[in-house]
Amino acid sequence: MELHGARILVAGATGALGGQLTTALLAAGATVVPAGRDPERLVEVGEECGQTGLHLDVVDADACRQVVDAATETLGGLDALVVAVGVASFGRALEADDAVVEELFAVDVLGPMSLVRAAAPHLGEGGTVVVLSAILADVPTAGMAEYSAAKSALSTWLGLVGKEERRKLHVVDVRPPHLDTDLSDHPLAGTAPKLPAPYPAARVVEVVLEAVRDGKKEVVWDADAREVVAR
Repeated sequence: MELHGARILVAGATGALGGQLTTALLAAGATVVPAGRDPERLVEVGEECGQTGLHLDVVDADACRQVVDAATETLGGLDALVVAVGVASFGRALEADDAVVEELFAVDVLGPMSLVRAAAPHLGEGGTVVVLSAILADVPTAGMAEYSAAKSALSTWLGLVGKEERRKLHVVDVRPPHLDTDLSDHPLAGTAPKLPAPYPAARVVEVVLEAVRDGKKEVVWDADAREVVAR
């Protein structure tokens, strides 16, 4: 996909990784409508994009559809959707609070699904969907059972959407390792266990853009190379 001139909605643009993706897409010549739930940050990102930012709470499926429709109208069409939303949760599996688990799955799984379903009718043949999941989909980790399960569910769903819609959509599942963002510092519950040294989010952004340009299906951690790669 050619990024220059592409019309893109970034959901989660007020987050650390979503913000970096937004900046990189703008630098590549894309026109971006940002969406997110942090009102102050949304104003800043909107000014950077030259667009009015759209408030989005992904727990609300109707809001997901409304944001996609509004972005498509603003852009005069839609070439790509980038979903960079998510929350973390830590703790022993049998001690998890049901309400926390429900919110975790609503944000990390159901919200991204709603956004992709809402965007699909607007994306023409060759449209692109980029969704951030996590390395936990490949490496489920003790102390993060629900978090791992949510990311595994999302990654599985994305892989099947990519197969079912292969003649129309280019689906990119992004599964980075622990990053130098503050996501793990603000979990829904619990305290993060000892994590590996954080990987630079800026490098993940570079590889994501590479994957979009080159038609790759996933961005993953290569344990042998100790690097994030597109394949």
